[in-house]
Amino acid sequence: MGIIDSGDTAWLLFASALVLMMTPALAFFYGGMVRKKNVLSTLNLSFIMMGLIGVQWILVGYTLAFGNSTGGLFGSFKFAGFAGVGALPSITYAPTVPHVSFAGYQMMVAIITPALITGAFVERVRFKTFLVFSLLWATLVYDPVAHWVWGAGGWLRELGVLDFAGGTVVHMLAGFAALAFAMVIGARKGYGETPMEPSNIPYTVLGAGLLWMGWFGFNGGSALAANGVAANSLVTTNSAAAAACLVWMVCSWLVDKKPSVLGIVTAAIVGLVSITPAAAYVAPWAALIIGGVAAAIAFFAIRLRQKTKLDESLDVFACHGLGGAWGILATGLFASTAVNEAGANGLFYGNPKQLAIQLAALGAVMVFSFVVTYVIARILDKLMGLRVTAKEEEVGLDISEHGERAYT
Repeated sequence: MGIIDSGDTAWLLFASALVLMMTPALAFFYGGMVRKKNVLSTLNLSFIMMGLIGVQWILVGYTLAFGNSTGGLFGSFKFAGFAGVGALPSITYAPTVPHVSFAGYQMMVAIITPALITGAFVERVRFKTFLVFSLLWATLVYDPVAHWVWGAGGWLRELGVLDFAGGTVVHMLAGFAALAFAMVIGARKGYGETPMEPSNIPYTVLGAGLLWMGWFGFNGGSALAANGVAANSLVTTNSAAAAACLVWMVCSWLVDKKPSVLGIVTAAIVGLVSITPAAAYVAPWAALIIGGVAAAIAFFAIRLRQKTKLDESLDVFACHGLGGAWGILATGLFASTAVNEAGANGLFYGNPKQLAIQLAALGAVMVFSFVVTYVIARILDKLMGLRVTAKEEEVGLDISEHGERAYT
């Protein structure tokens, strides 16, 4: 039986609060990049996840992700309604903190993941259909993959994949889902023909700064203890974001002749995404490389996407899908047991098998997320309609969907 450590518990509770803050921070990050007539709608797409997934996680989400394994694919209903999730520690998942604090921390991670997808379909999605989609996606996509990677008996966990805080479970999953949803819903009216400039870049800067801060809880909290693993995770998290900012700034200066502020803060998020799976397994110098490479990948991926007709509006796929994929691969390159003996050595430390395992996880999650999301979106489009009418879109979703204005 585990023994509760007050320091570990205090850190995890604080980290949980930091991670929850990331969802309204994401709302501001996305909200600043849309037109004025859609600001409230965009803010709400993230904020409402705190309500919807906050309830879903208690009822079925946690047990599907962390209940007793069913064939390595999803959890049993052992913890439905948080049954048996109380003040005593969980020997399986977190032996030094109350089980309920572990489950609560994972709730905050579950809340932000579907919110990430919303950047792909802002300014045109029907709100009621979005709610149904988010509930189905969390239950059928997020919860099973969380079990694969983090749940006891999950098949990717048993395979030996390293994903400390959610490179596959959160970022790749959301990024490839965003791509699928954008392909189904189609482009915004006038996309590529009329200007769609961001309404409030300071909102986006604010959101990015709060996300950066919250990420210390996202990655550091995943240690589930106030220890050296958490400390290393905090430093590597900051290092990757810092390197990404500088690399993007240079790319922007060289390609566009101006160092875009919007680009720099986007780079910070890309760097944070890329280090998420590796934070506890790599040294700070490796985090600099991981974040810098991620920024370059996303920078050029966005420009490539802009040359197509695909309106994946806020580039969730480039930032989270590709950033997360690179992070998973980079973990298989730079991981070292000298940094964390509970992990494994990567390719650069004499273990090519780990890179193969990371590649297997990447492929499985990528295909599963894209295919299931595409099917869900297609079915909902037929049954309920994914997007608002052309007139409602022209008026703006703040008025047409919510009857309110962000600005008068």
